[in-house]
Amino acid sequence: QVQLVESGGGLVQAGGSLRLSCAASGRTFSSYAMGWFRQAPGKEREFVAAINWSDRSTDYADSVKGRFTISRVNAKNTMYLQMNSLKSEDTAIYYCAAAWSTMTRRREYEYGYWGQGTQVTVSS
Repeated sequence: QVQLVESGGGLVQAGGSLRLSCAASGRTFSSYAMGWFRQAPGKEREFVAAINWSDRSTDYADSVKGRFTISRVNAKNTMYLQMNSLKSEDTAIYYCAAAWSTMTRRREYEYGYWGQGTQVTVSS
């Protein structure tokens, strides 16, 4: 079992920045590929970014590429999402997820563990 808790969400103006954190507990954090997903009101949950176990491979949705950076510190059992140049369309609940995999993953069904989510609201 892996327990995931997100933090760092909030209200920010367009063009601003936020850093989300995902704290993991339970089984060996470094054995899991990790990802961020988001769900905007009235929309399906979508992939945002993913990182493999060693922090040497990352993947981003086109909509956030160049603005968001995913990272992890295995010694702290924590993953991060640095979000810069935020836009109103980034408003969503952001979820972190863990997949029993050595590779980055994009699909929800590939992730077995999920956090409760943290709200990010970008005002224009």
